[in-house]
Amino acid sequence: MKVSAKQINLLLLLSIAIAVLLRIIYLDSREFWYDEVLSLLLSTGKKGNYNNPQDTPILLANYTSLLQITLENSFSAFLITTEKFLKGLMGEPHPFLFFLQQYIWLRFWGNSEAAMRSIIVLFSLGSIACAYGLGRRLLGNQGGLLFAALLGLNPYYLFHSLNVRMYCPLVFWVLLSSWSLLELVTLKGSSFKNKNDKLYQVFWIVLLIFSLASGLMTFYYFAVFMLALSVLVLWLDRRRWWQYAVYFIASVLITIPWVLWGTRQQLRNADLGRFSSKGNLFINLFKHFQQFLDVLGIHLLIGDWSSILSPFIITLAGFFVVIILSFCSFYLWKNQQHKLLTIGLIIGVLPLVLMLIIDIVTGKFTLAFGWGRSVIFVLPGCLLLLVIYLEKANIKFKSLAIIGILLLYLTINITDFSLRSRRMFHTVADIINQQPNSPTLIIMDSQAWGHVLRLAYYLPVTSPISLLSQKSNKFVSIVEKNLNQNTQNYNRILWLQSHRPVWGKPSTEEQKQQVKNILNQSYNLQQSQALLGTWELDNFTLNVYQKNR
Repeated sequence: MKVSAKQINLLLLLSIAIAVLLRIIYLDSREFWYDEVLSLLLSTGKKGNYNNPQDTPILLANYTSLLQITLENSFSAFLITTEKFLKGLMGEPHPFLFFLQQYIWLRFWGNSEAAMRSIIVLFSLGSIACAYGLGRRLLGNQGGLLFAALLGLNPYYLFHSLNVRMYCPLVFWVLLSSWSLLELVTLKGSSFKNKNDKLYQVFWIVLLIFSLASGLMTFYYFAVFMLALSVLVLWLDRRRWWQYAVYFIASVLITIPWVLWGTRQQLRNADLGRFSSKGNLFINLFKHFQQFLDVLGIHLLIGDWSSILSPFIITLAGFFVVIILSFCSFYLWKNQQHKLLTIGLIIGVLPLVLMLIIDIVTGKFTLAFGWGRSVIFVLPGCLLLLVIYLEKANIKFKSLAIIGILLLYLTINITDFSLRSRRMFHTVADIINQQPNSPTLIIMDSQAWGHVLRLAYYLPVTSPISLLSQKSNKFVSIVEKNLNQNTQNYNRILWLQSHRPVWGKPSTEEQKQQVKNILNQSYNLQQSQALLGTWELDNFTLNVYQKNR
C-alpha cells in the first residue's frame, strides 16, 4: 500500500501530539528519584542547612522543611537567600543555570512533582520545536516533522523530559545553537535589502550567542559540543570563520563571572579521581569502546530500561545501532549526500568520539556514567543522521520504516512507564497513615541524602515520625543503644533495609539478624515487603514492627 506524503505528515503530526500527551500524562506518575530530590534541595537554597543524621533519632519534619520554598518579605532578604542558594552549589559538579531556573520556578508553582517537572517538560517541548526548525532548514517540512517526532518519542529523551535534572535543558541548548548556526550559514552572502533582513540576521546571532552561553552554564561538557560546532563552521563557512569566532568568544565572555567565582570553587571541591581507570591497558581500551557502544544503544534504542538490563544486552543494542548508523552513513556517502552526512556526523558522532578520546587520554570512564546522561548532547545529532537517511534514501518501504521506528519507540515508552512504577515511599506513607497519630521510629541502614530526603518529602508531616539513619557498619550498635534508652517512646518501628546505601555497603545477613534480635525483644513483626523502583538505588526491604502489648 502506497502512503502519500500528506498521510506521512499527518502521521508525524499525530506522533508529535502523542509525545506531548505522554509528557502530560506521566508528569507526576513516578516519585522523585535520588538525584531529583537533590535538585529540589539545591533549588530551595537550603542545602547549607542539611546535616547528615547522627547517632540519635531526629524528627523527620526537620528535613521536610528543607524541601520547602520560603518566600521572603523583602528584596534584601531575597538577596541573602539567593547568596545561600549559590553557595550551596559549590559542592556540585554542575554550573548554576539549571538550578537557578528551578529556584525561580518553584517560587511561582511550589515544590510538587508536577511543578518541579513542568519546567523540564517545557524545555522538552522547546526541543521538539527546535528539532522541527533544524530539520526543516536541512530537509524541508517533512524532514522537520520526522526529526521532531523521533526526538519527542525517543525513550531516552522522554525519560529525561520528566527528570528534574539539567539533561533535558541541555538538549534544548544543543538544538537551538545548532539551528541558529545553520540559519546564519544559510544567510551567508545574502544581500540585505531592507532593515527587516538585517534584523533577521541579528536575531539568529543573538540566539546563537545566548544558547551557547546557556549551554555552558547548564553543563560543562557542553564545551565539547561547542568544539564540534566550531568544526561545523570550518566545514560550511570557512571564509567567515572569524565572524563565528566572535560569536563564540562573546558567549564564553558571558560565562566569565561564574567561571571566576563558582567554577573555581567547584574545582576545589571536585572529586577528580572518581572516574579513574585501573588495570591492564588493553582491558581499559576494551571498556572504553564498550562504553561507546553502550551510549549509542541506550540513547537510540533502550532508554531507561538500561537501568535493569544486563551489560551484555546494552552493549549488543549499541552494536546494532552502530551497524544501522554505519549503513545510513555509507548509503548517504555513496549517493552524494556529502554535506548532509557531514552535518549529521559532526553534530552527533564527533562529540561522542571527542569524549571517548578525552576518556582514553585522561584515563577515566565518564562516557557511560549514569547510563550515558553525561553525553546526552550527542543524541540530537545521532537522531538527525537517521532522519537524513530516511528522507534522502530512495527506499521502497520508507513509510513502513518510519512507522516501525515510531511504534517501537512508543512501545518502549508505554511499557516502561506502565510496567515499572516507582511508588516506594508512597507505600511507606500508606503504612504510616494506617496509624497516623502513633509515634513511629524509622530505622535505615543508609545515610544517603537521596534516601533521607525522599522519606522527608513523601511521609506525612503531621505524623510523629523520627528517623534513625546510619551506615551499616555502625547500624547495629546505634539501634541497640537507642532502643535500650527510648523503647517506650515508639509504638511502631519501620525498618528500611537499603539494597544500595550509596555511602557504604549494604548490611550483611549477620548484621540483619542482629537487628532482628534487638527488635524482637520489645516488638512483633507485623509485615515485611520489598519496595522496588526502576534501579537498585531505589530498592528496599521494609519490615514493620509493632510494640508488644
